[in-house]
Amino acid sequence: MSLESSLSIAGLYLHPLKSGASLPVQQALVGDTGLQYDREWMVVDADGEFVSQRELPRMVQIQPELRHSELVLRAPGMLPLHLRLDGAEGEMRVRVWNDAMPAFDMGDLAAQWCRDFLGVKGLRLAAFDSEARRTSEARYSAGVQALNAFSDGFPLLVLSQASLDEFNRRLQAAGHEAVGMERFRPNIVLAGVDTPHGEDQLRRLHIDTDQGPVEIALTKPCPRCPIPDVEPASAQRQPHISDVLRAYRSHERLGGAVAFGMNAVVVQGAGCTLRVGDTVRGSADL
Repeated sequence: MSLESSLSIAGLYLHPLKSGASLPVQQALVGDTGLQYDREWMVVDADGEFVSQRELPRMVQIQPELRHSELVLRAPGMLPLHLRLDGAEGEMRVRVWNDAMPAFDMGDLAAQWCRDFLGVKGLRLAAFDSEARRTSEARYSAGVQALNAFSDGFPLLVLSQASLDEFNRRLQAAGHEAVGMERFRPNIVLAGVDTPHGEDQLRRLHIDTDQGPVEIALTKPCPRCPIPDVEPASAQRQPHISDVLRAYRSHERLGGAVAFGMNAVVVQGAGCTLRVGDTVRGSADL
């Protein structure tokens, strides 16, 4: 890949509910914690610990919709849950991995909806408190204070279409069906990367928007947990997804862990809107 590559945004995805279904969008506002509304709601257990598809794969069937003033959650066999974006009913303490933080409680109706669909007692729905200051690990933050909402550890995940195409080629060669990009839960999908996993060599993305320049630093390969194994429509686990990944994506920077995509942070551009089709200048390692 050349030092300055001409790329474009092929896809933008939000995940309003952490571990819920992906929401493809045509445009997204860059905020202080990544893309606005991404992972700003989260299901927690009775102790405030987040729950995810790792233990509750049916979460992938919770489909989000963003309206002007509402988040609507839909799931098989359930009436839609309509939540005002500013509709918190209380305060709570929650935890994402080792980070404890304040959050808002979305109320008893939302809690019961989550319990009924997921079949677990004590669940509640939390909303992100923008006053919480949860940052990515400093050595992977490109010299900026990289704030997070409820993401695992970084504001953004960047993938290339070329990487998914190569993975699907290997899947099909092994006798399996191709999968969609939503399996890997990116925020930004790049077109024009000329080799599979070429995003591993990218260090900066520069996008000119109507509101000003956006600069994104790609700082760390993303280690993959078993969540890509969960088939989005059925919520059934398909271990062959991880098996194929392990066969060729063990990453030396992660001590041999499987990597797919790059974690990223916003260097500048809060308040700017990214759009599918935007031209991207990618600065890469030689």
